[in-house]
Amino acid sequence: MDVAIIGLGIHPFGRHDGVSAMDMGVYAARQALRDAGMDWGDLQFAAGGSMMGMQGTEASPDTMVGRLGLTGVPFVNVYNGCATAGTALATACNAIEAGMYDNALVVGFDKHPRGAFDPDPAILGLGKWYGDTGMMLTTQFFAMKINRYMHDFGITTSTLAKVAAKNFRNGSLNPNAWRQKPVSEEEIASSRTLNYPLTQYMFCSPDEGAAAVVVCRADQAHRYTDRAVRVRAVTLKTRRFGSFEVMAPWLPIERGQSPTVDAARACFEQAGIGPDEVQVAQIQDSESGAEIMHMAENGFCADGEQERMIHDGETEIGGRLPINTDGGLLANGEPIGASGLRQIHEVCLQLRGDAGQRQVPNNPRVGYTQVYGAPGVGCCTLLTT
Repeated sequence: MDVAIIGLGIHPFGRHDGVSAMDMGVYAARQALRDAGMDWGDLQFAAGGSMMGMQGTEASPDTMVGRLGLTGVPFVNVYNGCATAGTALATACNAIEAGMYDNALVVGFDKHPRGAFDPDPAILGLGKWYGDTGMMLTTQFFAMKINRYMHDFGITTSTLAKVAAKNFRNGSLNPNAWRQKPVSEEEIASSRTLNYPLTQYMFCSPDEGAAAVVVCRADQAHRYTDRAVRVRAVTLKTRRFGSFEVMAPWLPIERGQSPTVDAARACFEQAGIGPDEVQVAQIQDSESGAEIMHMAENGFCADGEQERMIHDGETEIGGRLPINTDGGLLANGEPIGASGLRQIHEVCLQLRGDAGQRQVPNNPRVGYTQVYGAPGVGCCTLLTT
């Protein structure tokens, strides 16, 4: 049974003093319901994700029923790192495809303070040596990974700056983005080096936000909208031995072994659509090197081809394969529970022709999203009109 997205909702990303993560989640959920022309009481199922909710620092997603309505609706909480929202979407779609429900809400939210992605290694059961040797969860690991990739495949630092500049430029066209000011390649390249070769403006930052979608059986979508977007595939994979991951960088490295590669291959196979047919994509850009590597891992090019593609403008909004048209993580920041649904929200807007100043030309009909979560989870979706 096919599934369609019939409603979209988002709370602007950024910093929102006095607004709780739950407030943002409720806001996004109500927006999605309104967009679908539905009431809360019409919902048969819900799935939601929040890092804060799972850690007990904020109410878990299911408690939003106290704000939206006590209807007895089944509500499943999920947490899967940066793949949380994709996992929530897969949970809802699988339930509908199994014939358990006709419709569902999927919501993700989080509210992270500055520095939230640099936890104490002791929390992970590791000693101080873990950070001292360059293997923390964020800047050090990502720098290690892209540094090796640049050496192996001829990617230059100018390409890192170009990716970041593109995403900040796209973010300036997005009213829901946190960073709405373009930043030049020169300013990005000359900003403070955090971990070579990555500079300050090449990294995303933790922040706050929420996003939601309403999904239903595709054969019932016409009851709600004539602009439904079909979910052709949602796939989730964990790491295999030999892949180079955040918490296992000492393992033997073999190209082509990563959760993103596995999830992407499964996604295209399930959908019966190839990477060459994708017309707009949102992919994980925790830092600008991640976007470059994920272009190849998702099957959009061979390793090393990114250098030419990016310098030729192929990943720009008017290019052959627009990537991160809403500014990606670099411009939006990353509230972990919401990021994957922000990607879905953007691709749906593009496929519906509702993306405004950042609309991809020629009415794209095939869109794709990918998120990567520590310590090694890949989640991909393929959407069509």
